[in-house]
This record gives sequence, structure tokens and C-alpha cells, in this order.
Amino acid sequence: MKRLDLKVGFSCNNNCRFCVQAHKKHLGDRTMEELEREMDKGIETECEEIVFTGGEPTIRNDIIELVKYAKDAGYRIIQLQSNGRMFSYMDFVKKLIKAGANDFSPALHGHIPEIHDYLTRSPGAFNQLIQGIKNLRELDQHILTNSVVNKINYKYLPEFARLFVSLKVNQFQFAFIHAIGNAWENFDSMVPRKSDVKPYIHRALDIGINADLGVMVEAYPFCFMQGYEKYCAERFMPSTEIRYADLYVEDFEKDRKKSGKKKFPQCKRCKFDLICEGPWKEYPEKFGDSEFKPVKGEKIRSIDKIKDM
Repeated sequence: MKRLDLKVGFSCNNNCRFCVQAHKKHLGDRTMEELEREMDKGIETECEEIVFTGGEPTIRNDIIELVKYAKDAGYRIIQLQSNGRMFSYMDFVKKLIKAGANDFSPALHGHIPEIHDYLTRSPGAFNQLIQGIKNLRELDQHILTNSVVNKINYKYLPEFARLFVSLKVNQFQFAFIHAIGNAWENFDSMVPRKSDVKPYIHRALDIGINADLGVMVEAYPFCFMQGYEKYCAERFMPSTEIRYADLYVEDFEKDRKKSGKKKFPQCKRCKFDLICEGPWKEYPEKFGDSEFKPVKGEKIRSIDKIKDM
């Protein structure tokens, strides 16, 4: 199913220390009329799924109308990627669902308030988010959480997983921090080495897998995921186009492979070379490529083969 990633603007009620969009906040938000035109274009290019992203889409006064427009336009899956704070208001969530929202992706970055609120620089954000997830669960909605793995929280990823199990989310995703925006400005305090993160990610995945939750890890190459290859996010990412105010990305996969990610000479000797995208290019600019060790074996030529591993 093809997806439209619609950037509604860059206003946000958090100010995350790792935000990849922080350098765009001055651009403000897009008009409803402009976003409606973008949704129409998405239908013309055969998108069946839409995800509203930002900034923070739920703080827009017209978000209910935008969701309804998406439903009326013909989108089958309507997802909100959000910091989750507005989901703490039950009446608001009910209005979103009535308008057509049927997939919710709240972002949790700490398993306790002290960590989440520190990273988001928003006191009280953790408690609002947890209440939001509880509201969504009470209303039997599909919940896919996202957590940005960083230097402050990575040792607690197993605790994240236990929290997600207790909250009965449908799926959780760990996304290794992308060092642009605030994350680049705060690189030394925010970006851990991938090799240090590895055991904590694996333990967290085990907890989710044993609880029969959907789990995946984004921007974390296959060479760090031996035994967990089928949980690499590349397996699950749909064909996606992205519509910004000033930029149209027709094929996100091609775009990130061409200009976002980076591979190394040793990758040619890895069994996953043909399907692995490598890390975001900013990571080796600081840390080099010595952590990326080729995995021996016959070349895997299709991402679909991973599900059998």
C-alpha cells in the first residue's frame, strides 16, 4: 500500500533535544487549502495511506477537518504521528476517530518522566503521553509507538519494552537518532555509538517478541542485527512519497539511499550489502566506519528473504 507522508508544518508544543526538524520551525505551518491540494495529488498518484506529520499535527486548529478531508478523499489508513500529548484529551481523540483517523503513532522517548520530559524539554509531557496511550487503548485503536534511541535513553530500552507491553500497544519501533537539526547541534550529548546500543536493543526486542507485539528498528544496519534481521524497519516500510511546503519526494526509499544514507568499502563483502541501506550519513562523519563489520555468507538479494531467517 503506497503512503503519502504529509508535512503539515513545523509548529510544536515540544522542543526535543534531538528534533530533526528544529531548523525548519521558522517556516511555520501550511494552510488547510494547500494541504487539501496535496492530499488530492496523493490520491492521483495512487496513495491509499496518509500519515500526518510535522512539527506536531495535533495542535493545529483544523486537524479534525484535515482528517475528515483525507477520509472523504479516499485514504484507507489515516495515521497521526504525534508527541501524543493531545491524545490525553478523550473528547479530542473521539473527534479524530469520528473524522476518520484509524492509526496512531505517539512518540515516547523515556520510560519515566525524568527522561522523557528532559529530552522533550516539556514538563508534564510524559504523563500526558501515557494518558493518551491509555485513551487510545480504551477506544480500541491501533497504536504504533516510536522512540528515538539516543545517548540519554539507550540503556533503558528494555524498560521501554516492558512499559509498552504493560500499555498493550500493538507495535513499538526504535529509531536510531538521525543527527540533523537539534540532534546535530547536540551531537556529543545525544548520539551514542551504535555498537554500545546493540545489546539493549536486542534485549528490548526480545521482550516485545515474547509478548507477541510487533517490533522493529529503524536506521540500524543489518550488521548490528544478527539474529534479529527480520525486525529491521526496511522490511516494513511501504512505498512512500513526501510532500513538504517546498519539496516533493516522489520515492522516499530512493531518496534516502541516494542522499541520506552511506555505505562503506567493507559493505561489499557483507551478505546484506544488496539490501542494507547503511546508516544516516552524518553518523560516520563523526564516528567513522570502523564499527560496520561485514557479515559473512551468501549474498541476500531480496529483502523478502529476511522473513525466513
